Amino acid sequence: MPDTVALEIPREVPHVTRMSLEELRRELAIHLYHEGKLSLGKAREMAGQTVWAFERLLAARGIAMHYDVEDFEADLDTLRRLDGP
Repeated sequence: MPDTVALEIPREVPHVTRMSLEELRRELAIHLYHEGKLSLGKAREMAGQTVWAFERLLAARGIAMHYDVEDFEADLDTLRRLDGP
């Protein structure tokens, strides 16, 4: 299990928002990803979801994937290496 830190949230927040602690954690992960503070992998890990489920969640929210030219070139390099000489 990965190392974790505790975050104190006032007891009334889940009640007032009508959200479970898991939902609050997922919303924080989405927000941090959207703001560019977390990578896709770390955000989906924090949200406790698979890559595909997290990507669907982002798409449903209209949040674009963070994928730039550098990511594209890295993927191309990986594909070339996998294709072999």
